[in-house]
Amino acid sequence: MQNTPEGDAPQERPRLTTQSIRSFVLRQGRMSPAQTQALETLLPVYGIPYREQSLDYGQAFGRAAPVILEIGFGMGETTARIAAAMPEKNFLGLEVHAPGVGALLKLIAERELKNVRVVQHDAVEVVQQMIAPDSLAGIHIFFPDPWPKARHHKRRLVQPPFVKLLASRLSPGGYLHCATDWEHYAQQMLEVLSAEPQLANSVAGSVPAGTSPDGYAPRPDYRPITKFENRGLKLGHGVWDVVFVRKS
Repeated sequence: MQNTPEGDAPQERPRLTTQSIRSFVLRQGRMSPAQTQALETLLPVYGIPYREQSLDYGQAFGRAAPVILEIGFGMGETTARIAAAMPEKNFLGLEVHAPGVGALLKLIAERELKNVRVVQHDAVEVVQQMIAPDSLAGIHIFFPDPWPKARHHKRRLVQPPFVKLLASRLSPGGYLHCATDWEHYAQQMLEVLSAEPQLANSVAGSVPAGTSPDGYAPRPDYRPITKFENRGLKLGHGVWDVVFVRKS
């Protein structure tokens, strides 16, 4: 996640090679006393340890419900708001940044959210090892680090190998929703998702990236506008949502 009102989160840094794909570089951050206490007391309650085996959603959440995966939730405010508004769905948040994990755990307890679980581990390894194929109702990737310098574009999270992996974990009809406030990254997202044969653009009449803005989706109602995003919009900055669905 980039610098959002939820706070400074670690930057996704996929090493997209044939031997290894990783989504994050773990960086140390300042922990507040409340975040530290939440990690110590609430991670055992709402956290799921990383294991190299498929996660049993029913056991993890204590119920059967559609599962939405959020990759890089930052400080967790958006995740908590969406989960509170959609109690009929389960939300699995992935983040490596300890202050962010502590912050979301604190929100889960304060708002008495029963439908959120957290894995503090590299997202690519979690998706590869813990998420069964054809099992997710949706995936959220909101405002990942844009790596704006051209020489750093290869570090962006949304790359063909990772998108292919994500698409394989969606159930037919499940969706992959990416959002960014960097136009070039939005174009890359649209191009990469359009090229993935397992996915179809949710926008009717969409066209390939670079020829028309019609391939972008209007902001779905479930994605709240953050304070950071709202300030940018008032300054005339753009925000782009890209929503694709898994083909049947």
